[in-house]
Amino acid sequence: MTTPNVGMITQVIGSTLDARFTEDHLPSIYNALKVEIERKVLGEVERDTLWCEVAQHLGGGQVRAVALGSTDGLRRGLEILDTGTPVTVPVGEATLGRVFNLVGD
Repeated sequence: MTTPNVGMITQVIGSTLDARFTEDHLPSIYNALKVEIERKVLGEVERDTLWCEVAQHLGGGQVRAVALGSTDGLRRGLEILDTGTPVTVPVGEATLGRVFNLVGD
C-alpha cells in the first residue's frame, strides 16, 4: 500500500493555485489534484470537492494548477491530494445520453 501524496496550498490567484509537495514526490504535469473545501451558502456550510490539474512545475517543490471549478472557499494551508493520474472521464455505451461533470460525477 502506498501512502497518499499530500501537499499544501500556498497561493490562490483567481482560478489558479500553487501547492507545495516534497521535491521527491512532485506531481506530474496534467495530474489531477483533489482538495476538500467548505463553502457557506445561504448560511449553510457545504463540503465540496474541487478538482485541479497540474499545469506547471515552479521549482522548489511547488506546482501551479488550474482549478476545474469555483475557488470560492479555497485558502492557503489547505491540504491537497495528488491522485497520481491525469483527469479521466468514463466513456462508452453506459455514458451515452448521460450528463456528468468533468470528472464523471
